Amino acid sequence: MSTGAGSGTNYSTMRGRDYPSLRQFTVFLENRVGQLLEIVRRFEGSNVRIVALSINDATECCFVRFLLSDPEGGREILERAGLALIESDLIGVELPAEKQPLLRVCTALLQSEVNIVQAYPLLYTPNNRAAVALMVDNADIAMDTLLSKNFKVLTEDDLKFDQ
Repeated sequence: MSTGAGSGTNYSTMRGRDYPSLRQFTVFLENRVGQLLEIVRRFEGSNVRIVALSINDATECCFVRFLLSDPEGGREILERAGLALIESDLIGVELPAEKQPLLRVCTALLQSEVNIVQAYPLLYTPNNRAAVALMVDNADIAMDTLLSKNFKVLTEDDLKFDQ
């Protein structure tokens, strides 16, 4: 088996393509007072900002999902805290300036038979426009659909803050 240059084997990943996605970090926490604050404080003094947050709570545990302005730096902060992480790709969509912008996004995805698995709003976007982060069951089709219908799809660079 040849693995050198010119072997013809392409090991590209979704992030290796020209694919605008947002990285979500999911952290498992005990359901105790102060657990979220302890994690959020770890970003204090860094250039990493939380740009979206979602919490799924149960009796004994919870899942906290983060989108960060600097995913690489954020991963390092979370790993140094000794937290187990799950990293997922989401699609960021800037909502159009209409009365029911989410209806238009959902309709476009339905027409392509794409299911939304998770959705939550972004706290920061370029141009201060409303936006959502979506986890879908088929990112390729969802991305093609949204772009073909002239939605502004956000990339990780769109969520960076000036230092």
